[in-house]
Amino acid sequence: MNLFKIEAGTAQHIGNRPRQNDRVAILTGARAPGYALAVLADGINGVGGAEQVLHTARQVFDNFKPAEGPNPERLAQLLRDIVHETHMVIKMNAVTTGEEAHASFVGLLLSPHGEAVWAHVGDSRLYRFEDGQCVLRTGDAAYIEHLVADRLPLESARNHRRSKLLLNVLGNSRKEPFVTVGMHTGAAAGDQFLLCTDGLWHFFTDAELGAAIVRATPREASERLINKAAERSQGKWGNCSMAIIKLVAPNGEQ
Repeated sequence: MNLFKIEAGTAQHIGNRPRQNDRVAILTGARAPGYALAVLADGINGVGGAEQVLHTARQVFDNFKPAEGPNPERLAQLLRDIVHETHMVIKMNAVTTGEEAHASFVGLLLSPHGEAVWAHVGDSRLYRFEDGQCVLRTGDAAYIEHLVADRLPLESARNHRRSKLLLNVLGNSRKEPFVTVGMHTGAAAGDQFLLCTDGLWHFFTDAELGAAIVRATPREASERLINKAAERSQGKWGNCSMAIIKLVAPNGEQ
């Protein structure tokens, strides 16, 4: 029996930048019927890192064969594999080209068993809403704790984005990516997820994002959010990308 069906969509806007360095996609796996993977990456120093995220995600997900029943740890490992394989390829490419590409990462895996597992690296975000109320937002807290545990002063840890040595991204030749993983094993109709780059979340509160998504289709919600972000940016807007995933009852009623 299906616990829910998925309504989903992606959207992007270039902002006032000369090119779009973000990439976003919602994928199905060749060997994993009923599973869905949403993946989003913000390319830094060009689009190459973000392109590699999507390319590796497709390859890894197509080779993934799920267990017969629920296994959230296995789904979490798949997301870690995407991160580390992408990181390795980006670093290898940098040796050939002489140019180091970076990318953030957010991935969300949904299973037909009611599992929702996510992972992120960097400052792109994932939000989980229940009927429009934000119950989770990814952030830097776990990474800062990790840096402090390595005996880095707290203030330096909080300012990690200013340091190439500490910057938490895929492709950083000076540091391996720190992957933060979360999971929800009771995914059901009424849950909504948003993956987005900082070109979107910078302009909204959690409550505003939930209100925009809860009653609208993913397409309608993304159009409204992009228009409002453009208005609030007052011309100082970077690339903006998002994936919206809504779980709805199989009969179409929330």
